[in-house]
Amino acid sequence: MLDALSLGFFQNALLAGLLAAIACGVIGSLVVVNRLTFLAGGVAHAAYGGVGLAFFLALPVLPCAVGFTLGAAMLMGVITQKRGERADSVIGVLWAAGMAVGILLMDMTPGYNVDLMSYLFGSILTVPRSDVYLMAGLDLAVLAAAFFCYKDFLAMSYDPEYARTCGVPVGMLHYALLAMVAVSVVMIIQVVGLILVIALLTIPPMLAEHHAKSLAGMMLFASLWAALFCLVGLGLSYAFDLTSGATIIAVATVCFFADILWHRLVPHRAHS
Repeated sequence: MLDALSLGFFQNALLAGLLAAIACGVIGSLVVVNRLTFLAGGVAHAAYGGVGLAFFLALPVLPCAVGFTLGAAMLMGVITQKRGERADSVIGVLWAAGMAVGILLMDMTPGYNVDLMSYLFGSILTVPRSDVYLMAGLDLAVLAAAFFCYKDFLAMSYDPEYARTCGVPVGMLHYALLAMVAVSVVMIIQVVGLILVIALLTIPPMLAEHHAKSLAGMMLFASLWAALFCLVGLGLSYAFDLTSGATIIAVATVCFFADILWHRLVPHRAHS
C-alpha cells in the first residue's frame, strides 16, 4: 500500500475519492433530509446519456457529462414542480431514457472501444490529473453554494411550506439543489460508477444522521464517512485486486448494517 502511494495514478485516485467524499457529504445530506433519493437516482442514470454524448462527439467526458446532467436535472425539476404526485412515473421514464441514449450513442461511436463496465461500476484508478483539477473546481462551487445558501437550505429541508411563507425562494432552491446533485453525481460516477452512485450519496449521510446535531454537522460527518469508505475501499481493492467502486460500496454497506446492529444491541445491553 505504501509503495502504491508513490504511483501517480494511485495519487490521482486518492484525490478523486476525497473530492467525491466532500460532494457526497454536503449534497448527500441535503438529498437525504429532503427525501430526494429517487430523484437523485433519476439524475444519476440520466448522466449516462452525457457520457455517451461525450464519446460520440469526441469531447472530454467530465465537462460534457456535467452539462448534459445539468440539463436532465433541470427537466426533472420542472416535472416535479408541475406534476406533483405523478412525477415519479415520468422520472422513471427519464431514468431509463438517459441510460438508453448513452448506450446507443456509444454503439454509434466510430471506433468505440470503451469498457462499459468502467462507467457502470467506476474506474477510480484511471482518473487523470486534469479531471482531479476539474473535480476540485466543482467541489468549490458546491461548497460555495451550500455555504451562502445554508440558512435557506436548512429552512427548506425541515419545513418547505413555512420557509415559503417566510420569503425563502423554495422553488429556486429546488432547482439549485438539483444542479448541485447533477454536479456531484458526475464526480461520484468517476469513483464508484453509475450503478453504485446513489449508495455513496446516501449511506454516509444516513450514518451521520445518528451523530450530528445540525445539518452542518451532518454534512461534516457524512464527508468524513465517505472519505473513510473511499480510502479503505481503495486500499482493499489494490491489495486484493478487486473492482474499486464495488469495494468502496461494500465497505460502506458493512458499516451501515454494523451501525444498525450496534444501535439495536446497545439499548438491549443497557436494560440487561
